Amino acid sequence: MARNVPHPKKLRMAKAARRTRGVPTWVVMKTSGKVRQHPKRRHWQRNNLKV
Repeated sequence: MARNVPHPKKLRMAKAARRTRGVPTWVVMKTSGKVRQHPKRRHWQRNNLKV
């Protein structure tokens, strides 16, 4: 990445980093294991961000 990143782009990238977390354990327990995966999970090397 460039040395100087514009602040709006940095905010968008931080939001994407927060969004790509897995499903919390309490959600798996609450749904009796029916919800295990996040449908919008993204890997940094497989999928590009359009930001």
